[in-house]
Amino acid sequence: MNGLFRFSFRIFLVLGLFAISPAHSAEEGIGDKIKKAFSSPTPTPTAHKKKKSTIKKQSPSASPSPSAKKKSSPSPSAKPKKKSSPTPEASEAASTAATSSPSPSPTATPTAEKTKHGAPNATLSPEAISGFENYPPKVQQLLTSALELTTRNLDYKYGSADPGNGGMDCSGFVYYVLKQNGVDNVPRDSSEQYNWLRRSGRFEPVVSQKEDSYEFDNLKPGDLLFWIGTYAIERDPPITHAMIYLGREKNGARVMVGASDGRTYQSQQRFGVSVFDFKMPRADKSEVEDGKVHPRFVGYGHIPGLRE
Repeated sequence: MNGLFRFSFRIFLVLGLFAISPAHSAEEGIGDKIKKAFSSPTPTPTAHKKKKSTIKKQSPSASPSPSAKKKSSPSPSAKPKKKSSPTPEASEAASTAATSSPSPSPTATPTAEKTKHGAPNATLSPEAISGFENYPPKVQQLLTSALELTTRNLDYKYGSADPGNGGMDCSGFVYYVLKQNGVDNVPRDSSEQYNWLRRSGRFEPVVSQKEDSYEFDNLKPGDLLFWIGTYAIERDPPITHAMIYLGREKNGARVMVGASDGRTYQSQQRFGVSVFDFKMPRADKSEVEDGKVHPRFVGYGHIPGLRE
């Protein structure tokens, strides 16, 4: 019943509209109105939705292209990593070079030992020296301390006046022994030691080259002995070597003590702090021969205060 009522009501409304408006315009307006009243909504909104969906579908399609570009960007970053890899190899090479460099250092120590040549350093006990017990006490003390140094196997070391350095030179030995025994104002250099004794009036020159010359009559144990020409040097006076006179062994041979780089004891060369034979140089050699300088003994001197 409700359906019939609704249908009759719609017909009534349509007939009313035809009665009110003109015929031609009523046909067009009523037709349009009927179409509007009975027509269902157009699918246009759905079309708009489809267009919007297509736009949305296209937008993500464009997005992958920049993402691909972003993926390509890390590729150069990978390249520097490959370039950086050789750097540790260079550092390892440098480290190996550094580790290999210290290797020569241990080999330097045995070479120093190999340079040691000649016979071992010689020493004497005070009892081996003729008449040692009759020497003045200060002379005995000085010579005992000098002989004690010959037991330390010290080398000849130029420029050293300290046995703690492993060796001494000739004037350094004299300087050390005299200072240890309370002798004041001792110069360090052999030439100055020579001048020191000459100024004090205690120097005895020796011109003769004979060991039995009367010029040795005043030579006493504890005196300083001086040479020139043991090596070439421009110096005034040209004193180049000094030692301490010990006296005579019980066999009658004169001996001395000090530091040398090649003097002999019992016909063997010694290099270092040792006991040596006190002999005059050969008389048939001049001071300069064949361009080589030969040593010459020039005299001896008495140490101030040693016998007082």
